[in-house]
Amino acid sequence: MTVCTTSPVTIVSELPNRMRLKGRFLRDPELDPDYLEATLETIPGVESARLNGRASSIIVKYDGRAEIRAAVLGCVQDLPLDVFSGKNDRKAPPSLLGLSVKGALSIACFFLPALFAAPIALVLSAPVILDGVACLWHRKLKVEVLDGAAVAFSLWRRDYFTATTIVALLALGEYFEKVSENKATGLLKSLLKPQTESIWIEKDGQEIQIPFEEAGIGDRVVCGPGEMIPLDGRVVDGEAAVNQSSVTGESVPVHVKPGDEVISGSVIEEGRIIFEALHVGAETSVARISKFLEDSLRYESDSQKKSDELADKLVPLTFGLGVGLFALTRDLEKSAAVLTVDYSCVIKLSSPVAVRVAMHTAALQGVLLKGAQAVDSLARVDTLIFDKTGTLTRGELQVTDIFSAQGLDDNELLVLAASAEEHYAHPVAAAVVGAARDKDLTLSPTSQVDFIVAHGVSAYIDDLNVLVGSRHFIEEDEGIDCSGADKAALAFQNEGKSLLYVARDGKLEGVLGLRDELRPEASAVLAGLKKAGIKKIIILTGDTERTANGLAASLPDVDEVYAELRPEDKAAIVARLKGDGCVLGFTGDGVNDAPALVSADVGICLPSGADLAKESAQVILLKEDLNTLLTARLIALRCQETIHQAFVAAVSLNSSFLFLATLGWLRPVAAAILHNLSTVGIIGYAGMREKQLIGHLPDTVEETEAS
Repeated sequence: MTVCTTSPVTIVSELPNRMRLKGRFLRDPELDPDYLEATLETIPGVESARLNGRASSIIVKYDGRAEIRAAVLGCVQDLPLDVFSGKNDRKAPPSLLGLSVKGALSIACFFLPALFAAPIALVLSAPVILDGVACLWHRKLKVEVLDGAAVAFSLWRRDYFTATTIVALLALGEYFEKVSENKATGLLKSLLKPQTESIWIEKDGQEIQIPFEEAGIGDRVVCGPGEMIPLDGRVVDGEAAVNQSSVTGESVPVHVKPGDEVISGSVIEEGRIIFEALHVGAETSVARISKFLEDSLRYESDSQKKSDELADKLVPLTFGLGVGLFALTRDLEKSAAVLTVDYSCVIKLSSPVAVRVAMHTAALQGVLLKGAQAVDSLARVDTLIFDKTGTLTRGELQVTDIFSAQGLDDNELLVLAASAEEHYAHPVAAAVVGAARDKDLTLSPTSQVDFIVAHGVSAYIDDLNVLVGSRHFIEEDEGIDCSGADKAALAFQNEGKSLLYVARDGKLEGVLGLRDELRPEASAVLAGLKKAGIKKIIILTGDTERTANGLAASLPDVDEVYAELRPEDKAAIVARLKGDGCVLGFTGDGVNDAPALVSADVGICLPSGADLAKESAQVILLKEDLNTLLTARLIALRCQETIHQAFVAAVSLNSSFLFLATLGWLRPVAAAILHNLSTVGIIGYAGMREKQLIGHLPDTVEETEAS
């Protein structure tokens, strides 16, 4: 069950579709404003939620329904502790009324005599100067110190018009910066609305599928291996190993049994359980979005951290130049002009704006990027690994050949294999069962079915042990001689087909040949990725070497192929390549790909992938089309290019302003105007450039090559 904290709240004002709520907890220094707003906005029927930290209030707009009003109040009064894992340091943008007043008063100071202008300037300047003093008191040399010093120097000169104008321009710049940042964050949060899903419940002894929205408290929900637990509940039947890392951060799977509680958003790694739903609807939406929110809105990427560190280091440079200039020239006007120019604001703000707009752009194109680090890492990837089945291939195997080693006819051998595989959620099993159903064959009842990950299936049919799987599983693990099928197996492999061995009661019954067709766009996408800067493309597969090489022959951009691998082998290869200095992206879709997805610098999962694979990945393709992977790479590269261009522009322009101010060619007001205009312009460019990319992205890789 999601850990929550009770938070008293009061309704200050209310209209039919709008509430203003107030509570002391909204001033909590550890409250995460973005997380709280997004949590409320995931409630179906809520249009928006806006927090005003200084007023300890939050305004919620909704569709006016009583049940939505109750859901909002319930959510706010019983907040998850994750909401209090951030920093409540977000400032609301200055109001337009406040901006107008400051602008009018600064103009008035130009005409008023000093006797009246002085008190106006002191009142307007006091908050800016006090913020600078507070930073120095805490031994922090930040942009607030520069602003406070510039205003103080102007007051010292009794230039009240300049002092008030700088204050007004600072407020105006802050307004546009906040509007740009909030707009980018709003675009990202718009993707967090809960999606319609279906769940399986047990009713009257039968398992039925219902829409997620229709789930009710007390429903008996069924979950199996690789599936995400959709609701909070208490286990009533079965046992399982549950991975809760996406919710709690705990990486070690938890063993659950009847009586234990399970958390929505966690994933079953092994076992099968039936649990009774304890919370539904808005109460469980927090767990469903928590990991994405943490990565997207709370944490910075490595490149963002480096930019922030550099920006902070440039503040002492400007401060030292301004103070040093005053010490040498005793010219307060020059010093004030220098101190109004600052690098840090634009450098710190342009990066998150570009990243959040890039994430929104990617989502519109069918790619979910889980946070700034995913964007950063995807742009840096130089080696891309594909787990063959379901990624480069369709993952829709078809049984093409049947060889019987003991005299069974084709249908009898197919029934034997399909009966054992019927309960196994795997592409190979689906192909075998599908082939039997296409022939209207009746499957045999089974018992004691056991799935051996990446090896095969063991089941009992007519009290005889039936094994279906790879040759390694049948021959080496189970000690059954498979040499009787060598000739047929070799012929199948030379045609690029996969093999499935079938044994019964200690004897090999035969071999099935299966073919998995390449995705039609695979070759062109790999070529496009090479043009987009990927240096090495590697294929990993559990197929035999002959089958793997047959596939690679049709993909000229593949550099290396590793065949006959087990799941642990994939993670080992990823670790070795990372040790060689490669920046790795791993593309997979199965439960057994999770270790490699986590180990790689960027894990990439297709939409048909298992829930555990999706939780482990940082990039999720939302369409069954590899073109979206190339699109994601292009968006990530474009984002990094935008951030770099914004950085160069910020340093170049502000350095020019500093140079002109040092020479006395820029007065403080002019320097403040140029600095704020450039800051707003660069931040706007960072956001607009990513949005403009949508119109230039090709629908297919062929369009990229043609252009």
